[in-house]
Amino acid sequence: MSKIAVGDIVGRISHGSDVLFKVMDIIEGPDGSTALLRGLDIRLYADAPVADLEKKNPSDISKSRQEFIKKNSECMRRIFERRVVDKSRSFLRGGVTVKNPTKADDPEYFEIPGSVLHLDGDKDYLDLCMTTYSQLGIPAHGFHVPEEKQPQVVVDYLKEYTPDILVMTGHDGLIRNNGDFKELKNYRNSPYFVEAVRKARAFDPGRDDLIIFAGACQSHYEALIAAGANFASSPLRVLIHAFDPVFIVEKLAYSSIYDTLTVKDIISNTITGMDGVGGIETRGCFRLGYPKSPY
Repeated sequence: MSKIAVGDIVGRISHGSDVLFKVMDIIEGPDGSTALLRGLDIRLYADAPVADLEKKNPSDISKSRQEFIKKNSECMRRIFERRVVDKSRSFLRGGVTVKNPTKADDPEYFEIPGSVLHLDGDKDYLDLCMTTYSQLGIPAHGFHVPEEKQPQVVVDYLKEYTPDILVMTGHDGLIRNNGDFKELKNYRNSPYFVEAVRKARAFDPGRDDLIIFAGACQSHYEALIAAGANFASSPLRVLIHAFDPVFIVEKLAYSSIYDTLTVKDIISNTITGMDGVGGIETRGCFRLGYPKSPY
């Protein structure tokens, strides 16, 4: 077996290598070496004995990446199909008559989707999310902020960018050998997410004025909702997909302000589903303008 080193892509033998991780650090201890791991396609921090790790070959990594891309592409396809239907409904409700309401370049109207502020503890995931926001036509500002610093900076960012939707995510996970799901201190980053949500909600108390998504893999869902989040992970403490926050944001950003969305409608946009993400009824952010100026 090849030696495990920082930067390697590995799987945990005891878990059947069901999740691929990048080795972020290796700590030597009296009971052997322990690796600190970051999920390759999921928002999970974990640790494991180095002896429990197997290094993955390029073929395994490529297969995992292709599956990641496939799931993402399927979600994107469903989103664009849904928008065609939603756009027709928006025109009927707004009293706007156009010959072809599905044409994106129709000169008679303009669209204002909800805007996003995204704070992410993972720079690589943030870059992927920002690319996806752009592909989905969602105005977004994104910043790499380590989870423990998000409570310190969130209000300043809110004052500067005044978003409709705030996303605070990164990585999380239950600390190994601590099985009490109700105890906040048993989570790696949930205490920081909870504190950041409280500060953001104190700044803007209206849950339809500032919509908040917070959390990552296995985060303390109940504490995040109680702190003031509209949506959070993870009800069953499962792993969530890296793009789940983006797909929740998309549904909110492109749903009319006339619509109060059910949780099932919003979560159906995600890859992980109801086990991984939950929340409360929330109004959409999308506004239709008419007529469009020629200037």
